[in-house]
Amino acid sequence: MSGHSKWAQIKRQKGVTDIKRGQAFTKLANAMTIAVRHGGGIADPSVNFRLRLIIDKAREVNMPKENIKRAIERGLGKGEKGVLDEVLYEGFGPSGVALIVEVTTDNRQRTTPEIKNILEKGGGSLGSPGSTSYLFKQMGVLTIEKGDKNLDEIFLLSADLGAEDVEEAGEVFLVYTQPSSLMGIKERLEKEHNFKIESAELIYKPITTIPIGSQEKAKSILNLVEKLEAIDDVQNVYANFDIPEEFLN
Repeated sequence: MSGHSKWAQIKRQKGVTDIKRGQAFTKLANAMTIAVRHGGGIADPSVNFRLRLIIDKAREVNMPKENIKRAIERGLGKGEKGVLDEVLYEGFGPSGVALIVEVTTDNRQRTTPEIKNILEKGGGSLGSPGSTSYLFKQMGVLTIEKGDKNLDEIFLLSADLGAEDVEEAGEVFLVYTQPSSLMGIKERLEKEHNFKIESAELIYKPITTIPIGSQEKAKSILNLVEKLEAIDDVQNVYANFDIPEEFLN
């Protein structure tokens, strides 16, 4: 099971809310601003696929429409001052686990030392560009409630629509797609098969994983990922660990 699917499962088992509501709004607003800017200034979510994904997530957490509007306007160069950058930090955690930390920041001189400090205190290190990204592949992922379907049924239905893989993660299935196919497959699963899709997002999926051999090592890795995710500027953390079920309790 990949680091992404394992982390999704761990959050569900712990009942982790991930981040406080105010912090969630800030992270989503920053992601929207970047999506508009990198989408050539297109603020229409029906055309800007990446923006649509983020707005959907914002609605799931009841982010106010005014906040969404301000974030989009910032992406268009209106309203708030300050330029946001999108940065991928690459590094290593305990046991040689590879990490990608996805960040939006208006001040790299603040963010870089903060991430470096957390990595080093957690038994890891900050790597150079390219040091871990080759171990991951960018993909789309749909989180689907199991309902009365089993893994084989979900796999066959999803593969028929063009999905690349399906994994089980606790109470949900994760359907992996090419980034450009994500929304099309999502809409067809919803409309043609009545699936309840909890989320749709773009991720970095590990190509290979590192087995973790003890509960102590598992705990140190998970603590590090949680601390990285708690940073305001951090959007997502991806890792290539493989932790056995018995070490998750």
